[in-house]
Amino acid sequence: MFVFVSAEHPYRHLIDSLEDGRIKFFNPQKLKDPRYDKLPLSIRVLLEAAIRNCDGFYTKEEDVQNLLDWQQQQNKAEVPFSPARVLLQDFTGIPAMVDLAAMRDAVAKHGGDPSLVNPKCPTDLIVDHSLQIDYSKCTDTSLKNQEMELIRNKERLQFFKWCSKAFKNVNVVPPDVGAVHQVNLEYLSKVIQVRDGLIYPDSVVGTDSHTTMINGLGVLGWGVGGIESEAVMLGQPVSLTLPQVVGCKLVGSINPLTTSIDVVLGITKHLRQAGIAGKFVEFFGPGVSQLSAPDRTTIANMCPEYSATVSFFPVDQVTLQHFKKTNFTQEKLELMEDYMKAVKLFRSFEDPSEDPQYSEVIEINLSSMVPYVSGPKRPQDRVTVSSMKQDFQSCLDEKVCFKGFHIAKEKQETRVPFLHCGQEYQLAHGSVVIAAVISCTNNCNPSVMLTAGLLAKKAVEAGLVVKPYIRTSLAPGSGMVTHYLSTSGVLPYLSQLGFEVIGYGCATCVGNTAPLPEAVVDAIKQGDLVACGVLSGNRHFEGRLCDCVRANYLASPPLVVAYAIAGTVGIDFEKEPLGLTSDGKEVYLRDIWPSREEIQQTEEDTVISSIFKDLRESVREPREGAHALLFLGDKVTTDHISPAGSIARVSAAAKYLLSKRLTPREFNSYGARRGNDAVMTRGTFASIKLQNRFIGKSGPKTLHIPSGQTLDVFEAADRYQRDGVPLIILAGKDYGSGNSRDWVAKGPYLMGVRAVIAESFETLHKNQLVGMGIMPLQFLPGQNADSLELSGKERFTVTLPESLSPRQQLTTSQGKSFLVTALFDTETDVIFFQHGGLLRYVARTLL
Repeated sequence: MFVFVSAEHPYRHLIDSLEDGRIKFFNPQKLKDPRYDKLPLSIRVLLEAAIRNCDGFYTKEEDVQNLLDWQQQQNKAEVPFSPARVLLQDFTGIPAMVDLAAMRDAVAKHGGDPSLVNPKCPTDLIVDHSLQIDYSKCTDTSLKNQEMELIRNKERLQFFKWCSKAFKNVNVVPPDVGAVHQVNLEYLSKVIQVRDGLIYPDSVVGTDSHTTMINGLGVLGWGVGGIESEAVMLGQPVSLTLPQVVGCKLVGSINPLTTSIDVVLGITKHLRQAGIAGKFVEFFGPGVSQLSAPDRTTIANMCPEYSATVSFFPVDQVTLQHFKKTNFTQEKLELMEDYMKAVKLFRSFEDPSEDPQYSEVIEINLSSMVPYVSGPKRPQDRVTVSSMKQDFQSCLDEKVCFKGFHIAKEKQETRVPFLHCGQEYQLAHGSVVIAAVISCTNNCNPSVMLTAGLLAKKAVEAGLVVKPYIRTSLAPGSGMVTHYLSTSGVLPYLSQLGFEVIGYGCATCVGNTAPLPEAVVDAIKQGDLVACGVLSGNRHFEGRLCDCVRANYLASPPLVVAYAIAGTVGIDFEKEPLGLTSDGKEVYLRDIWPSREEIQQTEEDTVISSIFKDLRESVREPREGAHALLFLGDKVTTDHISPAGSIARVSAAAKYLLSKRLTPREFNSYGARRGNDAVMTRGTFASIKLQNRFIGKSGPKTLHIPSGQTLDVFEAADRYQRDGVPLIILAGKDYGSGNSRDWVAKGPYLMGVRAVIAESFETLHKNQLVGMGIMPLQFLPGQNADSLELSGKERFTVTLPESLSPRQQLTTSQGKSFLVTALFDTETDVIFFQHGGLLRYVARTLL
């Protein structure tokens, strides 16, 4: 591979220097090409990487020209991107490290040098997704959560420690430091990289769906599958079709009572309605300057919810002010500013003459934002807080759908008494039983967390409490959050209301919440109640928090606290009190909501540089006669496909663990056993919410067509494989939406699935299927399984031509024939598929 400053490099003439020639960089001014100044800044980052890594093999001069010609080549040309680093969390980090260790063995067996198998791209692995809540109030245990985690995950943690020593270019961040996206923001993000005398923009691909949060700091990054990340680690660039870039122009002023989360949800709604799937979003306009760096990262984090690839905030004066609070030295800040201005990656949003040209522009008025929550089943279904009570009532009335629960009128007033910790309580429709401030979205934003803390302080001082049966928890994104909550003096008040710090990492959001008290579960079942969970994350698919909690709402941290105190979502905060003081006085939300000035002053006093410094010391085509393993409908998410949360005691995975003489208490979660293919394969399609048309009701079951037996999905797949029968999956629209997880492709592949035929796919999941060697096949427009009169019980054969090309139509036969489109977007996709998937291609290249 060419060295950037070598005489052979085709773009050596563009080299410039900073700091008296000590640091070299690519200077776009030397291009003397007027197209550069018109490029969106996110495309300029891709261009810089292409020029710097232009080696004539992975990255060619043609790729550089295509990037410069972005206006004409968008959505047409395929370009490579070599990010500055790779980010892994432990769910995907374990299989990545296991795969690399296995590749070392394979290379050694073939006479090669196993030391070749090391990440070429710097890789950070953050141990954060292991968190499982064991401890809660009224729990009889002598061990706190952190102690339980060390006991449960000892073997995994030992493996991570070994990896940090065995592999070069791997940095392992130990547990109890922070969640992956939070550590990325606070510690790993550099905005600029300085290596071997070269300076260039920081950029990243990560295996966590929240990787996009980093775009709020002007660092280009997005989530990829575990298989793609491993390829990047080994030196392969990410291949992408040159994206369209939507300019999001922010105007107007933010209402003082509106939190950043309200702004996030408002922008999310606008962008979701704009239909920007698979596109880059880049923010500009005078309104951007009103958003703090934490506000921007919170907005950037939500881009998977409106299906954008990234939501990019270019570096400006606000970004520089943010890094002055961190452990950046003055010298590094000056170097960053000088470099970003020299390469025109620095913005003044008040100057419209700097605005680049975009594929299209969407204008959003910030003054239109009002407080919202989202739910009860999907993040895109927003509800104004003022109309929450009325909306929940309509959800009870509506037929079962994305919002409705269809509760009969005569049963809507049902109240079920129960005993908890020796005291009697009542549950009704709308009762809150889970209230969680978690690490997914909001804890990167000091203002909303401090708002929650100040609200808790005022509530406790007013004599308000949270009912003890409500599962409350606080899982900060990092120790910094705990630090500023403690420094500001609000943490004890959160604890008094039950929001105790249970650890650092993903917990409630991925189904790792502590079980509800049995009395609560029994009361919910007895009254067939629509119980509610309220959380400050960005994911809340039905049944994800707990299978008996049907309604789940996303809310800002202070609203999570408010609804926990109220004990119900069926409340009008303007007209109804949260509760009563000890002397019987009514207390309304407005009485304890902190002012914007109070919040800003507290943030200024506590979120300071010392806090940061303290915390930082061979694939086969389906042969003739493939059977359908599953016949699925629309909106099958990665939650339905990939194992998540605790391991049910009646599941196929549980049966396997019992056979290994483990007790149910030792089962742990699917996330904790992500490196065990036997467990993870058995957990694939093990969701209790899986709707399989073969069965007609939800559950992890399917029909073994030859025998007519109803079996666990794994057991059916295992029987098909033993009989040598290949498998396909039939599905509807939006197959594979949701979080990125490597096992959404690995699991089906190990079950014997070789093709998925669906009406449409979520883009990232489609790429994961290609990476594992599973064909993503799409019905032609206007066609689906029903229009083709497929029962799913036919035997299918997909005929592959000798020469396969992107987006080629293939013939599928099952008695009668129909056409499907092979969703290979690029020639690279085809190459990976023909080699049996991306990892097998990389391994063969090494050999």
